[in-house]
Amino acid sequence: MRIKLNKNRTALLIIFGSCILLNIIAWLSKGFCDWYGANIFPIWMNAFGRPIALLPFSLGEFMIIAAVLIVLLTPPSLIVLLIVLKGRRRLVLKIYGLVYIWIIAYIVLTETLNCFVLYHRSTFGETYGIPNAEHTNAELVQLCDYLTATTNELSKQVKRSEDGTFILTADLDQTAKEAMAALGEEFPQLQGFYVTPKSIINSFFMSQQYLMGIYFPFSWEANYNREMYPSNLPDTVCHELAHTKGFMLEDEANFIAFLACDRSDNIEYRYSGYLRALKYVLSEVRENCSDDEIGRVYSALSMETVVDINGNADYWQSVQESDEGLLPSKTVAAVSDAAMEASLKMNGVADGKKSYGRMVDLLLNYGIGR
Repeated sequence: MRIKLNKNRTALLIIFGSCILLNIIAWLSKGFCDWYGANIFPIWMNAFGRPIALLPFSLGEFMIIAAVLIVLLTPPSLIVLLIVLKGRRRLVLKIYGLVYIWIIAYIVLTETLNCFVLYHRSTFGETYGIPNAEHTNAELVQLCDYLTATTNELSKQVKRSEDGTFILTADLDQTAKEAMAALGEEFPQLQGFYVTPKSIINSFFMSQQYLMGIYFPFSWEANYNREMYPSNLPDTVCHELAHTKGFMLEDEANFIAFLACDRSDNIEYRYSGYLRALKYVLSEVRENCSDDEIGRVYSALSMETVVDINGNADYWQSVQESDEGLLPSKTVAAVSDAAMEASLKMNGVADGKKSYGRMVDLLLNYGIGR
C-alpha cells in the first residue's frame, strides 16, 4: 500500500503542478494559448470526444449525478466503515481521501486542458480579421431593421401549431454538425470532427438556472436543454458546438452559432439564429436609443415573431413560478447566476454574463445587414 500511495502522490503532484503551470502560462502568453487551441486541444477532442460521442446519453450529466451521490453517501458510509473496521481506520481514511483527491485532480485537469487555457486565446475577431470598431446608434438601428425584416420573413415559413407557436421538425445533431462544419471553409479552426449534441435528462433543473445549453469540459460534450421553447434549440446546439472547437467566450459562441444558422439550408435553423440575434440587438436598442426609435422597431415585428418572443419569455417565467423541482427555482437561479458570474470573471471575462451581449458588436463589425 505504501508504494501505491507514493505513486499516487507523485502522479497527483505532476497533475496539479502541470495545471498550475499551464494556467500561469495561459494568463501570460496569448501566443501559447493560440498554439494550444489550434494544435493540442483538437487532439484531446478527437481522442476522447469521438468515443464519448457514441454514447446515447450525456456522460457529463451522469458524472455530475455520480459526484453528488458520492458527496451525499460519503458521511454515512465513512462512519459505518470506521466503526466496523476499527483496526484499519487509517487505511479507510486514506482510501476515501485518495478517491476525493483524484476526482478533484480529474476535474482540474480536464477544465484546464479543455476550458481554462482556451479562455485566453486570441478572440475570434482577432484571429479572423474582424475589425473592432465602435458604432453609432444609427448603425445599431440599421442592423436591427435588417434582422427584423429577415426574422419576420422566416417566421412565416416555419411550421406552427394551432395556437401559432413554433414547432421544430429538424434534427439537432447532423444538421447542426453540418452547419458548423460548413463554416470551416471561411474559418479553418471550425473544420474537422464534431461531437454529437446531447439532451440533458434533467433539463428542468437547467431551466431553473436559465440555462439553454452547457459544454462539459470534463466529458468533451455539447449538451442542451430539451424542455425550453423550441425556437431556441438549433441556435443553442450550434453555440455549444462552437465551445467544442475551443471558442470559450460566450459572445463568440453566440456569433459563430448565428453564422452557422444563417448559412444552413434548414429554414428552422435560419429562423432560430436570426431570432436569437434579434433579441440581443433589441436589448441594445432598448438601452441606447430613443423611445420613438424603440417603439418603431418593436412595432415592425411580425405577429409570428412576437408570438415566439413571448412564448420564450412565458416558458422561463413558468419555470420560476413552478414548484416541481427539488429546490425552489428562484434559489437555484440565484446560485447558478452567481456561480456563472464568478466562473467567467475567474477566467478573465471582466464583465461576466454581460459578455453574452457583445455578440452585437461582432454582428456590426462583421457587417451583417450592410
